[in-house]
Amino acid sequence: MNAQQLRNSILQEAIEGRLVPQDPNDEPASVLLDRIRKEKLQLVKEGNLKKKDLVEKPISEDEIPFEVPESWEWVRLGALISYQNGYAYNSSETNKEGKGIPVIKSGNLMTLEVVLKRNNDFVEHPNDKMLASKIVKGDMLMCLSSQSDNPEPLGKTAIYKFDTFALLNQRVLKFRPYSDELTTFLFYTINSFYFWYNVSHQGGGSAQANLKLNHVLDMLVPFPPLAEQKRIVAKIEGLMPKVEEYGKAQEKLNKLNEELPERLKKSILQEAIEGRLVPQDSNDEPASALLAKIREEKKQLVKEGKLKKKDLEEKSISEDEIPFSIPDSWEWVRLGDIGIFERGNGIKRDETLDSGYPCVRYGEMYTKYRMAPTFDKTISFTSLSVFAKCRKAHCGDLFMALTGENKQDIALAAQYVGEDEVAVGGDLCHFTIITAYPLYFVYLINSCYFSSKKEVLATGDIIVHISTDKLASIPIPLPPCAEQKRIVEKIEQLFKEIDKLKTK
Repeated sequence: MNAQQLRNSILQEAIEGRLVPQDPNDEPASVLLDRIRKEKLQLVKEGNLKKKDLVEKPISEDEIPFEVPESWEWVRLGALISYQNGYAYNSSETNKEGKGIPVIKSGNLMTLEVVLKRNNDFVEHPNDKMLASKIVKGDMLMCLSSQSDNPEPLGKTAIYKFDTFALLNQRVLKFRPYSDELTTFLFYTINSFYFWYNVSHQGGGSAQANLKLNHVLDMLVPFPPLAEQKRIVAKIEGLMPKVEEYGKAQEKLNKLNEELPERLKKSILQEAIEGRLVPQDSNDEPASALLAKIREEKKQLVKEGKLKKKDLEEKSISEDEIPFSIPDSWEWVRLGDIGIFERGNGIKRDETLDSGYPCVRYGEMYTKYRMAPTFDKTISFTSLSVFAKCRKAHCGDLFMALTGENKQDIALAAQYVGEDEVAVGGDLCHFTIITAYPLYFVYLINSCYFSSKKEVLATGDIIVHISTDKLASIPIPLPPCAEQKRIVEKIEQLFKEIDKLKTK
């Protein structure tokens, strides 16, 4: 049960007479109703009320929605209140500079309080017609209209609590009980789910964009003795702060539950890159041997003219750069030591096609590809002429965006596992892993550790950039190749279990 459901439940218990015990010494509600009728009769004699307002529409047994205690009565809302509609203002009569008297519209009743908005309408020089529908402290206000696509304020009722008066806009109903002592109990009754649902659905249909005044006035109100009304109000007002606390605690819990899957994944990735996710195997070829193979492969690429001699240089890693311990069979290396970075070429938006030669543009890393660790097909294509001049990525390469809107999302990695060559767009790079297991490095690059490093190296605020040289300089933990595969298998197994939590 959420906070709103608990609030609804408390109000329903209240209006059914189950929230506080009845007291046989209380003057019954029928006597209170008789006094109200006599007061209305006096108002008619004084000319302050029309004779037709004394007529009370009979209540049939079929209309009564639930049982109430014997000391209570069922009464129509219109028998308890005087009411008035608002004035239809046009824009030439109002200002938004705060000059004059505020105008209360349906938008001011989004909560169960009257709230003046930042761009509220004001009237500097109200005429007599406007002043005839002024609101004073203690008046009750109900929203009779709302946007059809946003029925939220419809039927919402608030008590006007300001000392200074305001002006009433059309389609907001102002009403006041004939006895001010009834105001707070009526406030809770009208804002109960029973009342709101029946008045806003007007007989069982879908929620209406406009409430009919006659339907509102005909609504049945469960009416306790005055002394019991006061006890009910005191009980409600004692419970509501606790409901608010419950609601805030529930919001925190919901937020934690929403964040938990991603927090778990981040924790798993950290365990993985520290060598604590899977056990080490003494039979694995150590990472030092893997590094030796990578160096030999890079030398061969230099001989073939596919790599420059300077790319063989490796900058040593100082003790100060090492953030955590790793297993003995692992090595600390720089990201650039285990692969080759290559920036893409610019592919303009008008150079993309619905079909043709596959390409990846940097913005697609944020909207499409980084949502999963791998992708095998592109969503964009280009012509042969554009494709021919672009740098190409191949199966196994990692894609990373070098430009973005924030330092957290920039350079997150996804591995291309498709068969076709892919043209690489500008502000984007592809990273070819040599000999090692590429998917391990996707998870490593997307870990909190790597993210913390790249955020320091990235530049810019509104538009953020990072270079391939800076990415290549980041120290990374390198496990044996066989362990890389075991780590990836374990990550994917655990991530699947976590994703199941999201659907429960």
